Amino acid sequence: MAWDAVGITQGTLAIAGATGYVGGRLAPRLLELGYAVRCLVRSPEKLADRHWVKGPGVEVRRSDLTDLAALTESLRGCSAAFYLVHSMVSASAEYALQDRRLAETFGAACAAAGVERILYLGGLGETGAGLSEHLQSRREVEGALGAGGVPVTVFRAAMIIGSGSASFEILRYLVERLPVMVTPKWVATRCQPIAIRNVIGYLTGALTAPETVGGVFDIGGPEVLTYRELMRTMAECLGLPRRYVIPLPILSPRLSSYWIHLVTPLSKEIAKPLAEGLRNPVVCREQRIVGLIPQELLTVREAIAAALKKIAARDVETTWSMAGVIPGDPDWAGGTVFRDERTVTMAAPDWAVYRAVCRVGGGHGWYAADWLWKLRGWMDVMVGGPGLRRGRRDPETVGYGEALDFWRVVGIERDRWLALRAEMRLPGEARLEFVIREAGAGRCELTQRALFAPRGLLGLLYWYAVVPLHAVVFSGMLRGIEREAGRQAGIGAGRG
Repeated sequence: MAWDAVGITQGTLAIAGATGYVGGRLAPRLLELGYAVRCLVRSPEKLADRHWVKGPGVEVRRSDLTDLAALTESLRGCSAAFYLVHSMVSASAEYALQDRRLAETFGAACAAAGVERILYLGGLGETGAGLSEHLQSRREVEGALGAGGVPVTVFRAAMIIGSGSASFEILRYLVERLPVMVTPKWVATRCQPIAIRNVIGYLTGALTAPETVGGVFDIGGPEVLTYRELMRTMAECLGLPRRYVIPLPILSPRLSSYWIHLVTPLSKEIAKPLAEGLRNPVVCREQRIVGLIPQELLTVREAIAAALKKIAARDVETTWSMAGVIPGDPDWAGGTVFRDERTVTMAAPDWAVYRAVCRVGGGHGWYAADWLWKLRGWMDVMVGGPGLRRGRRDPETVGYGEALDFWRVVGIERDRWLALRAEMRLPGEARLEFVIREAGAGRCELTQRALFAPRGLLGLLYWYAVVPLHAVVFSGMLRGIEREAGRQAGIGAGRG
């Protein structure tokens, strides 16, 4: 590590939360600035397809933030540590308690490992009794991180505008899908959004600004707007007609969360704390940071335009759905496990078949009976599941831990294997696998395997109810993959 008159200029920096929305963008920027980066993550596989991981100066360590001794060893040799962990995405009812415990352990581990400072991105909002549970949790994390004695630099941000952020996605989906909106009274709440590139600018700039050590800073863009004005600006940037907003005082945060869940890709569990936070004005009370870390702050319109440009160019680095737990595979051994397995030999090389398989979900659909998939997605939303609304980060490539509609990638090997685990509401555990094997002479064999471990009588009834549809859905999917593989390879009837 190295300190000079302007702070930390080189050395190793730790990032807890490198697989998340902000952490996944911060890491490559730190590398560009010449720092070495140590990523502390639960699932290293999530970073396997990030281009910056393969470069020099990157170390990925599997880390359990609840294990003080192991975490201390993972932090040794680091001059500073970024704490970008927030368990709200786990949809746990006890996320505030979980966050506080994790922060306490992290702060203690940093102290034991000799880390000189911690940098934390929290939430902007008034303090006091009226603070939402979500924002109150962020305040508790600030204190827990500093309890070990290491100086903590805290940045408090309101809505972060960037391609793939949860707040941005809520705003975009609401505006795109609802020309007339009946909303809670929070549409009149004032907020001060900030562009993701400016958030990253403050996080990186603090390293060479010694005045920020141990400080708490409100960060925001150059404008203060109401959420109604944000919706109007989003509609204009999307080229849509004016959206009409009708506030209703009777809509509680709980009802708001169900409404957000129905219209956007976020679950009601994630939407609820966000909706509760919307009742608090989130405006910077002081802006010392502007003088300490100068940068060009994007307006709301500029930030939205930049995010939409990234989406159009298919250049979304990270999304809100990348964070979150990847549960261990269910125990398929023992008990009743239903299986639907189909194999077909294709006149296409393995790479072309793999590429075709990786295009499932999102805007491409599922190759066959898309109306059935949409119906299943709508039913899932009605019972509180994610439905098909999450789409996918990139239309062509997938990585470990990414969401594909109501599935999650839990296994991947290039040109050989893709495994998806269902996150839809089901009376059991479901998995969908694609296995590719070479068959010689430019041909390969694709096995498509659906596995279902039922839970109780309802699970058995569910399986037998959907089995008749498999011939339509899964057989059609195989035929569609075969056509697309032929197109990818430039051969067969699917050439185009």
